[in-house]
Amino acid sequence: MTDAWGAAGAARAAAAVRARVAVADPAFALILGSGLGAVAGRVAATGAISYADIPGFAVPGVAGHAGRLTVGTLAGAPVLVFAGRFHMYEGHAPRASAFPVRVAAALGARAVVATNAAGGLNPAFVPGDLVLVDD
Repeated sequence: MTDAWGAAGAARAAAAVRARVAVADPAFALILGSGLGAVAGRVAATGAISYADIPGFAVPGVAGHAGRLTVGTLAGAPVLVFAGRFHMYEGHAPRASAFPVRVAAALGARAVVATNAAGGLNPAFVPGDLVLVDD
């Protein structure tokens, strides 16, 4: 049995994206949560594809998650912008939730920035603060 969300699945998804949208050596990928979904509208888009048309992708069920991959440039840099994600709390497997990162890599992205709205334990944090989480 093949792993739909592993390397082979990412290669299939990347091929499906390239069949519909020209992808030019992206400098990075953005995976946007609901709070920054409007960033996708700031991309000088050369194309876009619905998550429903990408093999292995789920359609997000959370408000503010458009479920669309936009390809183009942002601040002069070639980018992939994934507007929305699908979450484990919606019933998706962890590998499915992480799949867009693998697809971004298969499309050539060398770095990924994922945004989200999350609570924090530091009482000095206020809504809207930017926090860097690295792994």
